[in-house]
Amino acid sequence: MIEYDVKDSVAEIRLNNPPINGITGDFMERLMDALRRADADPEVRAVIIGSAIARRFCGGLDIPEFLRNTPEQVHAAISKLYVELHELQANLGKPTIAAITGAVRGGGISIAITCDMIVAAEDATFGYPEMEVGLLPAIHYTHLPRIVGRYRAFDLLFTGRTFDAREAMALGLVSRLAPEAQVQDEARALARVLAAKSPTLMRMGKRAFTRATDNGYRQGASTAVDLITAVFATRDGQEGLAAFAEKRKPSWRTD
Repeated sequence: MIEYDVKDSVAEIRLNNPPINGITGDFMERLMDALRRADADPEVRAVIIGSAIARRFCGGLDIPEFLRNTPEQVHAAISKLYVELHELQANLGKPTIAAITGAVRGGGISIAITCDMIVAAEDATFGYPEMEVGLLPAIHYTHLPRIVGRYRAFDLLFTGRTFDAREAMALGLVSRLAPEAQVQDEARALARVLAAKSPTLMRMGKRAFTRATDNGYRQGASTAVDLITAVFATRDGQEGLAAFAEKRKPSWRTD
């Protein structure tokens, strides 16, 4: 599910859970284990999170897997995605870069935004389709309005429309753009620049920057976990997930 190697003081973590890098509790635990490994290695000065699957960074939650889960299991998995991954990244004294190619949706964006910088392919596509499958993009209610503004955030989160990397860049969601074939090289070049900094100053600076820009994320993340768990237990939540898995149009309640 997760590939890991180190070169030139940079740890490269690659998501590899075909076909879309679907998120499960096990997937999240392995991703966090890789980050812990990078954190514990004194030779590692920077981290890149990318994908081993062509044209896919991460498509979000593994819906069939979540349909088999109990509400308690859903709560645990979403807590790893929204709370534990963020805390791990916030306390990681090394800069992390998301290298996005292809499609990134919902929970995949949740992974990317825990990184310090995002490098995206010029033809990458983004989207928050949660409402189409009976869920809510709850964590993004916390951070997205602060980045792009209330009205543009509502547009993206409630229409669920797909938007391209250039719009993401203009909105402030992406740090840098590169041709798809050069995204990994661009991320590596950036990682080498960051890795050349003083490890002590990087650790202290990142800790201070994280505190200064938290903007209530921690509190919002806990609320978002509870919201997703509650939505999962509703009739429309179950219907949306089932319809997606069965490749049919959902039948929403009208009462």
